[in-house]
Amino acid sequence: MQVTETKNEGLAREFKVVVPAAQIEEKVVAKLDEIKDQVRLPGFRPGKIPAKLLRQRYGQTVMGEVLETAVNENTGKVLNDNDLRPAVQPKIEVTSFEEGKDLEFEIVIEIIPAIEPMDFKKLTLTREVVELDDEKVNETLDRIAKAQGTTEPLARKRKSKKDDVVVIDFLGKIGGEAFEGGKAEDYELELGSNSFIEGFEDQLTGVNAGDELVVKVKFPEEYGSAELAGKDAEFDVTVKEIKEKKPAALDDELAKKLGQESFDSLKDAIRKDYGREYESVARQKMKRQLLDALAENHSFELPTSLVDNELEGIIGQIKQAREAGQEDDETKGKSEEELTAEFREIAERRVLLGLLLAEVGRKNDIQVTQEDVNKVLVAEAQKYPGQEQQVIEFYKNNPQALQGLQGPVYEDKVVDYIVELAKVEEKTVSVEDLLKPEEEDEAPKKSAAKKAPAKKAADKEAPAKKAAAKKPAAKKKADKSEEK
Repeated sequence: MQVTETKNEGLAREFKVVVPAAQIEEKVVAKLDEIKDQVRLPGFRPGKIPAKLLRQRYGQTVMGEVLETAVNENTGKVLNDNDLRPAVQPKIEVTSFEEGKDLEFEIVIEIIPAIEPMDFKKLTLTREVVELDDEKVNETLDRIAKAQGTTEPLARKRKSKKDDVVVIDFLGKIGGEAFEGGKAEDYELELGSNSFIEGFEDQLTGVNAGDELVVKVKFPEEYGSAELAGKDAEFDVTVKEIKEKKPAALDDELAKKLGQESFDSLKDAIRKDYGREYESVARQKMKRQLLDALAENHSFELPTSLVDNELEGIIGQIKQAREAGQEDDETKGKSEEELTAEFREIAERRVLLGLLLAEVGRKNDIQVTQEDVNKVLVAEAQKYPGQEQQVIEFYKNNPQALQGLQGPVYEDKVVDYIVELAKVEEKTVSVEDLLKPEEEDEAPKKSAAKKAPAKKAADKEAPAKKAAAKKPAAKKKADKSEEK
């Protein structure tokens, strides 16, 4: 094999590769010899078919297989010999081949840059800590008591108020004509539940049992029934009874009903749930600090292909949100050119951090274990009660989807590794301060005013993935190891 480097500019590399005709012919002969015992032709015993006839029948097929193998193997050798890691799948073009002549092809690649991570021991991070008091626990207990409570007739006559249940008969009309589905008797409606059209429940607040009234509302423009959407309606309502909700007693019996051994164990479980929630929020905020610091302290040339892929993904999410009518106000009315200019810096930051974290993981042999995979699979399956086995089977049969689950796990393991080296200072804060939304998005600070697109497309860093292995370039599937 003869290799000539034809381009070496920045992260771009191009090679011209020539594989001698004799080497190709040798592989073809060997392959034909390999299949001769399996081939069946009338008039010939297995393994006794003349080589010339075998070549006439199967030569083109074998030649195609040999050429594909030659391109794959020699591309891999070029990458290995030059110690190159492609950012995305290399482009291969066969420029010359005729039977009996040399195979010539070109390799066009963009490589992952050399990355030198900073000394993580110089990093200082802040971990926010909440001292959980009884207020949050008591609020939760109150909600549980209400949810597990009973509804009883009023002990004394009074007007209805929020959280009461009114028992009503109603008949809905549009333009004086009753409409289908607008009638019910002895319907129990909880005031404040927002289960009816906006304004309906408000007009039933402050009424007495026995009252008859006309409730006037307007169906929302996006109402499920096209016949009713956007139309004014009147409901003839008779209030037959008013009930009040009685909260359940906070005792051991309630706790056992909820699967706890005692009321004290119920309180402990609630406290632990809050602790896990606040710890998770604090971890995410500290991770944001870390990513900001890493972005600020590292600068290297970025593969254009990765940035373009990332940008395409962000804009694709905006387009999907736009088509679904869920687009954020910040991006409405903007052209693709405007969006590209606005979100390129976010894409660049995500690629920089993804490559950096992948390099830290590679250099320190950080791996996603089978135990890690099993945990994330179980967690994902639990999101779909009753379909757990189907979910697990789906991911086991779809490696690319499974890789999507593993990516965040790998990133978190790398982040944990860096945090262990950094100096972490604890800061006690209130629950309100801990849960306060962060104002800045993921763009570099000079572009802090730029907002993430619909569905927070740019709010999350792309999961770090293991650095690309040295792959042959002509494989049918692109090497996804460095795509973000």
